[in-house]
Amino acid sequence: MDLLSVRDLVSLAPLSVTLPFLGAAIAFTLIRHRTAQQVITIVTLSVTLIIEMLILIAAWDQGAASVALGGWLPPYGINLVVDRLSALMLVVSTIVSLAVLIYATGQGATDDSRDGPITIFHPTYLVLVAGVSNAFLAGDLFNLFVGFEILLTASYVLLTMGSTGPRVRAGVIYMVVSVISSALFLIAIGMIYSATGTVNMADLAVKLADLPEPTQMILHLLLVVAFGIKAAIFPLAFWLPDSYPTAPAPVTAVFAGLLTKVGVYALIRTETLLFPSDKFNDVLLTIASLTMVVGILGAIAQADIKRMLSFTLISHIGYMIYGLGVANEIAVAATVYYVAHHIVVQTGLFLVVGLIERRGGSANLERLGGLLKISPLLAILYFIPAMNLAGIPPFSGFLGKVGLLQGGIAVNTPLGWVGLAAAIVTSVLTLLAVVRVWARAFWRRPEDALRPDALITTTDEKRIRYFNRTILHPVLVAPTIALIAVGVSLTIFASGLFNYSGQAARDIILRTPYIEAVLGDDSGANGSVGVVKEP
Repeated sequence: MDLLSVRDLVSLAPLSVTLPFLGAAIAFTLIRHRTAQQVITIVTLSVTLIIEMLILIAAWDQGAASVALGGWLPPYGINLVVDRLSALMLVVSTIVSLAVLIYATGQGATDDSRDGPITIFHPTYLVLVAGVSNAFLAGDLFNLFVGFEILLTASYVLLTMGSTGPRVRAGVIYMVVSVISSALFLIAIGMIYSATGTVNMADLAVKLADLPEPTQMILHLLLVVAFGIKAAIFPLAFWLPDSYPTAPAPVTAVFAGLLTKVGVYALIRTETLLFPSDKFNDVLLTIASLTMVVGILGAIAQADIKRMLSFTLISHIGYMIYGLGVANEIAVAATVYYVAHHIVVQTGLFLVVGLIERRGGSANLERLGGLLKISPLLAILYFIPAMNLAGIPPFSGFLGKVGLLQGGIAVNTPLGWVGLAAAIVTSVLTLLAVVRVWARAFWRRPEDALRPDALITTTDEKRIRYFNRTILHPVLVAPTIALIAVGVSLTIFASGLFNYSGQAARDIILRTPYIEAVLGDDSGANGSVGVVKEP
């Protein structure tokens, strides 16, 4: 691939944001035509995914590049930055978004209940995807803030679809916490601009080092707290288990897979590009250990599968923060790999739980049993991503954790060893949590699920009788299988993906490829594609 073709491909990056917005506008005009909406949204995300795969190839081949929107060169204009990390996040996020969209479309076609997508779902969903993509591509803090606000607005609508009491309450909690996070982020942006005269992240990577150390610490702390709330790290994750499980299965799946990872992505940029010193590493290692342990202890105490997975989501965010705290190349590479792994596997598991709920009439372990005999396919669909999440060899979860452990051993600090112990304990307890679901929902007899002390209402009894007749629709099963297959492919192609993650980690730690791609060759870095003007 020659340099011109790389430039041409990178110049397509704005389409990752504009295409979903355009699709959302068209879908909204077709609000009375559900089938047309479904076609538009699926085609839009499919085309977006193809474009992002081409961008990923360009980034893999040539590294970081920047698109200056409107011809205004940075640091004065808006620029979108594509490097190996952001390109990977774009592709993975759109893959899971497309799978969840097809699942949601199938649910709407096969279910007339309130959980089926309503006409506002499809345009709102595309707006959410646009916000996520904008956050991954943002080259300045204010554009990153805009990306967060776009996905926040869309996610609130999706979370409260159906207007049931629990969903509205969960939506209010989610909204209040998100607004607090956004306010802290906006305050940080104002203080950073006041101190440096810029919000361009490449420019800040150069200028923040000149600020007094106390000022740097205040700005650093503000960003960590703001992004930590969005990433659901301890002790800022209290909102998540009460928010995600109340939403419809497709919404819960995409929230669990993507939204917290946008926060993790922002933390990666903060810790490696803006504040690359090791002064905050011990804090990150402490947060990581507590996030892992507290999250998984919450998971094993849950009887509802959705809530259990929500707590495991929190605990596994701790692995990613641990890689940032260790901060060597091995750990950062493993973090990049693990983020991609967790997006795919966690989303797939929540889709499987949606199938369990449809087939068994409930996601509560006290009311489930015999699914292995009744639906062997569903048992397989649960078993594979569950073992992957637990980190059983040879799955990608195991490979990512091994990379993180290697990085922790290499750093050889007391807090690093504490984090290692927390990571191992968390992995064992994750296995315990997912095996507990298997033993109760799949392995035991259906009649054993109806304990005398369980509160069974007339509605529950009807759902249990219905459970013996419900057949899983292929439109729901197919995207679930596809997403699980993507998770397995992360194991099959682990060598190439780890090589890619290693290159991304080197660029992240070195910083000069990113800075030079935005500000030009004057910074003296090599191997950059340079700045591409977008008229």
